[in-house]
Formats: sequence, C-alpha cells, structure tokens
Amino acid sequence: MAVTLSNTQEPGLPLAGDGTSAPTPAFSPLYQQIKGLILQSLQGGIWKPGEMIPSEMELASRYRVSQGTVRKAIDELAAENLLMRRQGKGTFVATHAERHVQYRFLRLLPDKGDVNEEGPAQRHIIQCRSVKGSSEICKLLAVPTGESLLHVRRVLAFSGTPTILEDIWLPGANFKSLTADQMRDYAGPTYAMFELEYGVRMVRAEEKLRAVMPDATQSELLQVTDRTPLLSVERIAYTYNDLPMELRRGLYRTDTHYYSNTLS
Repeated sequence: MAVTLSNTQEPGLPLAGDGTSAPTPAFSPLYQQIKGLILQSLQGGIWKPGEMIPSEMELASRYRVSQGTVRKAIDELAAENLLMRRQGKGTFVATHAERHVQYRFLRLLPDKGDVNEEGPAQRHIIQCRSVKGSSEICKLLAVPTGESLLHVRRVLAFSGTPTILEDIWLPGANFKSLTADQMRDYAGPTYAMFELEYGVRMVRAEEKLRAVMPDATQSELLQVTDRTPLLSVERIAYTYNDLPMELRRGLYRTDTHYYSNTLS
C-alpha cells in the first residue's frame, strides 16, 4: 500500500531503501520525512557503514520529490555525522573506522602533542562477563530489569600509564559473542568493532561529568593515591532512533590529560 507524503507542497510516494512502501510521520516538513526514510534504511542495514548511498537524483526519483528536498535531508544527516560527503565521489554512510572520525567520542586529550601522536590506548581487560542488570542500569539502557547484560571492566593506558578505568554495560542480546580477547585485541576503535562485528553503530552520546575521589580498588588500578581527584564521566551512547546501546562509566586521570569538548 502506497503512503502519500503529508506535506502537499510536493507530492510523492515514499519508499523505503529496499523499495517497499514505508509509513512516514504526519505534519512534518517534507525534507524531514525524507530524512526519516533514509534513517529507516540506515537502521535496517540497507546501506551499511562505509557504503555509498544512492545519488541525490536516484533518491529523488525513488521518493518522488525534488533533488533539493533530498539534498536538504542529506545535509542534516551529514551535519549529524550519520552520512559523509566525499567531493567527486558521492555520499557514504559514516563509520567509526574512518580515521578522521575515530576519535569523535574521545574527549580526553594529552597535555602535550595530539591524540594522533599519542596513538591508541593499551587495553587491559579486567573482566568481560554476562550479568543480570540492576534496575538502575536497565532503566538507563531501556531494557527490563534483570535483563542479561554484558559487563566489561577495563583500564586504558597511554604510554604505559593507566589513565582511564571504565565499566561498560551492553545489551546482551546485541553482543552475545563479545569476548575479553576481542575487546583487547581489536586493532581499531571499540565503536568501529561494534558496528563492523555486531551491526551496532553509535551515532550520539550524552555525558555527565563530576569530580570524585577514588576508592581503594580504583586507586590501585589507576596507580594513584586515594586522595587523587579524578574526573567521573557517565556516558550513554545511542544508535539510530535514540535507542540506548551502551552505558559507560569512566574514571579519568587528568594529571597528563585534559577533557575537551567543542560547543556550538
């Protein structure tokens, strides 16, 4: 059954990325409806990370709208780091495997040099096991209390110095085969592994920061005294359609690094 776009200034029949008809939200600007249809294709894996999507002309023909409407939708998706334009080549699905976006979610930068000079962190996986989620953790991940989660605890070191202690919780259903060896040995960014190996792409994150004092275990793992102030960062990372897919709680040493963020 065909579904007509709700904005009557430019009629058309919206089709999903696989060519089938797809429902669209009512009473929204036409380009927003096209954006929603493209997002459906991204979420459904019709176009995978790193792959080129159809041209604006092809999408305009598919959705029966103007090329300008498609361009405006793609412009927004590119601004949100979901798509990437490459001059003279086309538009591609964004991927964490791309070098220039590998550090998009990394905010702890070295006092001297830059993150590329410092190189990737050395990963020490303390544990990687299935647990029953507490009501607090499950609520943040939008899953039922007691749901099976994967809990990872790891230390990230730079130049041999333990710098970040992280506890990570992931929905067990999406990461069933994830192991400590895989977390430790994967050569690229963790989020690149998530999207390439498990089909889960993190598209945005929310963070809460505060200063804390470490307990005895945390002090030992980060090789600091229990009187050393640390930066506590709680992050919830989301995939498409604002679905939470990771809760990450990190403790950061800031004696040789600083937390950086760009506001716009």
